[in-house]
Amino acid sequence: MPKENLQQKKQFFPISSGLREYLGFYKREIQLPVKYENLLQSVDSYPLMNDKNEDTLWQTMVYDQHYGRDIFEGLKQIYVLLRSGGDKKILPNLYVDRVDYCTFGNTKPFRIRIVNQYNDNHDYFYVKKADASRVYGLELEQLLSPNEINFHVDRDSLVEEHIIGVPGDDFIDNYLEREDLNEVRLAKEFIKFNERCFVRLLGDMRAYNYVVEMTPDFEHNQYRVRAIDFDQQCYEGRKSFYLPQFFKNNLPVVNLCSRLINLETSHQYQREERTLIKRRFNVAPTRISKLRECMCVDTISSDDKLLALRDELSRKHQDPRFDQCKTMGEVTFLNIAVSLGLKDEVPAKFL
Repeated sequence: MPKENLQQKKQFFPISSGLREYLGFYKREIQLPVKYENLLQSVDSYPLMNDKNEDTLWQTMVYDQHYGRDIFEGLKQIYVLLRSGGDKKILPNLYVDRVDYCTFGNTKPFRIRIVNQYNDNHDYFYVKKADASRVYGLELEQLLSPNEINFHVDRDSLVEEHIIGVPGDDFIDNYLEREDLNEVRLAKEFIKFNERCFVRLLGDMRAYNYVVEMTPDFEHNQYRVRAIDFDQQCYEGRKSFYLPQFFKNNLPVVNLCSRLINLETSHQYQREERTLIKRRFNVAPTRISKLRECMCVDTISSDDKLLALRDELSRKHQDPRFDQCKTMGEVTFLNIAVSLGLKDEVPAKFL
């Protein structure tokens, strides 16, 4: 499914000196053997088709034999870095099966398919342009969500591990009617996911921008909804953009929630999720404080969007302090503090 309108038009923001210093301090910025620009040097490409012979909108890249050999060796090293901390002992077991390129989206990613030649097990990772919005989104995901996520930056290149799960649009089309679906657990998780996105202002969670993990339990399946696209971290000016419930292609799940969960129980799940986020916030206060320092002085959206969002949030929270925010970073961290009741985390300028 092609990504529509907003993602194609999103402005690209380079990594600032403050963010780069933060990434270096926490070992997120390292020297990579292959950069994004290297993967653009292909000699040909062809459309990647799915098992129904439909165009996936990805292009499989073809490289010169000698150039490709060096590139593939470097990609294997990046995969080992992401998955096993750089243990090169497993390199001989791996080969690069495919490099796919996606022309839509803000970061125009490359998806690398890695295969273990001894058991044919495959995995993926991504190489993208290092957009500051996405990097902030990845860091907030690591710090405030229940999910671990691994990524590294080298100047203008970003590498990310693959997030496993059923794409949300596929899940809605193929799993909602299954007999083994635990509807109540799925509804509860979607409500909590909706809350996680709003608290930290992660936008554009249409069904194709998240995945659903299913974990068998001794009685029924458990579900975890995970964002996979972080380009729209505190970028847009509409409050509804940060609430997955308002996207049309999420409507089947929203209807499921409305049918099964009453308003009081929904508010209970929201409070539970805010409590969990608050606990995570308290686990890494120094790191979050450093991220806030560089994010609050960074430019990661337009003035028009900033003014629109802070106005909506001021009215929602009935809190005029949002009108004092000068950047999207300030809006984000004030929204986190107000949503979680973190009075001590509100900057002095807002007191």
